[in-house]
Amino acid sequence: MIQCPRGTRDFLPDDMEKRRFYENKLRHTAQTFGFREIETPIFEDAELFILRSGPNVLNELYAFKDKGDRELALRPEMTAPSIRMFVNSMSNDPKPIKIFYFGQCFRYERPQSGRYREFFQFGAELIGSATPETDAEVICLAAAMIKNFGIENYKVHIGHIGVLREAIANAGVPKERTAEVLQKLDKKLYDEARPLLESMNVASNVIDEIFTLTETVGGTEVLSKVPGDAGDYLRQVTDCMHAMGVDNYDIDLGVVRGLDYYTGMVFEVEAPALGAEKQICGGGSYTLSELFGGEKVFSTGFAIGFDRILLAMEKEGHVYEPKGIDAYVLSVTDDMRLKAAEIVSMLRREDISADIDIMGRKMQKAMKYASSVRSKYAVIVGAKEMEEESVTLRDMTSGEQSVVKISELCSKIKG
Repeated sequence: MIQCPRGTRDFLPDDMEKRRFYENKLRHTAQTFGFREIETPIFEDAELFILRSGPNVLNELYAFKDKGDRELALRPEMTAPSIRMFVNSMSNDPKPIKIFYFGQCFRYERPQSGRYREFFQFGAELIGSATPETDAEVICLAAAMIKNFGIENYKVHIGHIGVLREAIANAGVPKERTAEVLQKLDKKLYDEARPLLESMNVASNVIDEIFTLTETVGGTEVLSKVPGDAGDYLRQVTDCMHAMGVDNYDIDLGVVRGLDYYTGMVFEVEAPALGAEKQICGGGSYTLSELFGGEKVFSTGFAIGFDRILLAMEKEGHVYEPKGIDAYVLSVTDDMRLKAAEIVSMLRREDISADIDIMGRKMQKAMKYASSVRSKYAVIVGAKEMEEESVTLRDMTSGEQSVVKISELCSKIKG
């Protein structure tokens, strides 16, 4: 028996109903913030992702050559394709540009709980503005999405990459090696970061100060420890968030987001229900368009791990109940089958989800099937009732049934 590839999944009908329901919650929330949906190709030039993340990303890519000998890759994330699209097609549009996306991504890594080689990412980008209001808008959008999912226990962690960059630069770390250090600090790999910094002749007490900086977490009082413009900027961001009704956050100078293109505010959202691997969202302000041939444009964005957020909901005890269909139509005798077909078609024209017995089942088995597909009603088409232009309508939850005129059937089911 052939199985689906490691790190991928099949989604059965109940799974897809649940996923589409929550996808559309994300879409609706983004649209209420004035964001509009885009879609980009599922594969791109491999160079796009190398420019964004560096050559080491090749170890994670599903990369291949096409028949024209072009180096392509399945997308491992969707920020780079979105900014590539902006440079290609939207750079002259009025700013700011507010876009969102949802799609499959692919990374060759070890599958684990909530992490797959084929995964689904929702993200949003606000392009063309570098203000505290921009950053607050994006953080508040992410928080609104998580709240609208019903997740009760989550926390937004807000930092500023400039603080750590400055501390590392002052410690004497060469600019070309900053990203290497930040990636260790991003994952809190202090045992690996220390010898790395020591190899660059950074003093032990300075290393301790850098590590302490990454562990500085608290409320707005922490901002007094943030030197220079970064502290003032974050204060404006959090003031704006407060005005928008979002106060569930910490200032966390350990939020690093190790990629080079982040420039200022960075943030992550954690759901403690997930245990050690608790991050469900991450983002920040960045510049990326100049890498892809465009002019330098400031942006703020984030990505939500869709599978991770569904897992967090499950861990918190949220249960999605599949909706089923509105009506299941069955005929009592074979000579009523065409009438049943007419009735199911009438229901569908009125935007009522309806199915019909096409297996020729006896009444008991047909009713059992109606229950298995979670039909709200069974519409029983019998010869005696049809003489009065009526059918029997059975409520599948209560078991109550009544004879209903066909002309009133749609309104009865909708009501």
